[in-house]
Amino acid sequence: MIEFLLNDELVRIEHERADLTVLNYLRDSRAMCGTKEGCASGDCGACTVVVAELNTEQASSRRLNYYSLNSCVTFLSAIHGKQLITVEHIGNTSNMHPVQQAMVDNHGSQCGFCTPGFIMSMFALYHSDKTTNTEKEATLARHHVTTALSGNLCRCTGYQPIINAALEACSNTPNDAFTANEAFTITRLIDINKNTDIGTEQLILPTTRALLKQALNKYPRARLVAGSTDLALEHTQQLNALDTLISVSHIPALSRIEQRPDKLVFGAASPLNKIHDVLTQYFPMLDEIVERFASLPIRNQATLGGNIANASPIGDMPPVMLALNANVLVDSGDSVRKIPINEFFVDYRKTKLQKNEWIDAIEVPLPESKNQIRAYKISKRFEDDISAVCAAFNLALDEKNCIKALSTGFGGLAATPIQSSLLQDSLIGKHWASKETLTLGKSILQDAFAPIDDVRASAAYRKTVVVNLWHRFWLETNTSTQQIATRVIEHA
Repeated sequence: MIEFLLNDELVRIEHERADLTVLNYLRDSRAMCGTKEGCASGDCGACTVVVAELNTEQASSRRLNYYSLNSCVTFLSAIHGKQLITVEHIGNTSNMHPVQQAMVDNHGSQCGFCTPGFIMSMFALYHSDKTTNTEKEATLARHHVTTALSGNLCRCTGYQPIINAALEACSNTPNDAFTANEAFTITRLIDINKNTDIGTEQLILPTTRALLKQALNKYPRARLVAGSTDLALEHTQQLNALDTLISVSHIPALSRIEQRPDKLVFGAASPLNKIHDVLTQYFPMLDEIVERFASLPIRNQATLGGNIANASPIGDMPPVMLALNANVLVDSGDSVRKIPINEFFVDYRKTKLQKNEWIDAIEVPLPESKNQIRAYKISKRFEDDISAVCAAFNLALDEKNCIKALSTGFGGLAATPIQSSLLQDSLIGKHWASKETLTLGKSILQDAFAPIDDVRASAAYRKTVVVNLWHRFWLETNTSTQQIATRVIEHA
């Protein structure tokens, strides 16, 4: 059984297709059509809903975490034990929610098709930590708003009045019916989550490692699902049926985030938005590439393990993890083995995962204090877009400013995420500030890859870009050249 609160109503589902999306459930089964279908791929935000879940990290705080997600690429497994909030529930014409009233006051809607999605993203921002901490209230800025709205497209109104509405509504401490009823909602969700017999015949939701192993043995043709932001496209775009799914999102160990003296450990089912703060605490220069990973609603669902397991050559996090020399912990239910990520990808969309194995976690070694780390994403849009080229560099220097270690990661240049071992080996011992080092690196990268021509970029463009990114990295990490501008606009 799958149980959740749909707005204030307790819902129990025993028999539904495994690949039923939250969007289709709302529109077809419940006739709740405020949630729209635009792209059916998580790009436009017309389908945005909000989920409230128990704060498991601070159980004593008795608070809910509110976050937005794209219902068009979300399966029912993702909302078990949570409250699903739709635009129909947050207000009405006689008693509008503050974000709705601000949208009206600032003339933030014309045709209205995209408006429910914007409203729900604003509602999640209204209830986020950005507005519940007194110190952060004073710093709510356009950047917070544009991040919250990064998954929503508007084709007629223009973004400025919508941004103004969000700034107006979300700068204050939450004070709405959801805040008033939060304690009661928490009690109801706790009761739901006491049930250990969860899932359906087609949608299996194991809660332990042993149950996951059992499910894989019982359903050998089932697909594993975590955030579903990639897998769901097989159903919504390619129209393939996904008859049986096994969700890994209800196993607490697979969502762990550990900070150890020498490394970070991220459970494979940890959503990217939840690992963001910890990752950027130790690797602050990765902040932009994580924020440019699709959009906030996607990052609220998409997992680090999923982004690595699908082995896409244009995924954003594999090149980063390659440069950071991460390890992939692979579990069979009987034992766990460690695979260096530079050995994990074997061919296009193929990895070293064996039958009935899953990714348990990703280990990221902590850097030395003097390491220079950068990650660059080149795409046609700044956010909510797939990269044409991704490049990551991790440079360790000795006391004489000579290279003692270099690791790299590249996307969009081969059939798999890839490193350049020739670049890494050839530069050891070279003085980093020397222009000879710059030139040698550019020469190696010019011929290191054989990318393809496709709709996103030509092979020649990709080869030129990766050489230029190496030049940019050199400029940004040399004391004498750091003042040279490397971008037209600083996005902060």
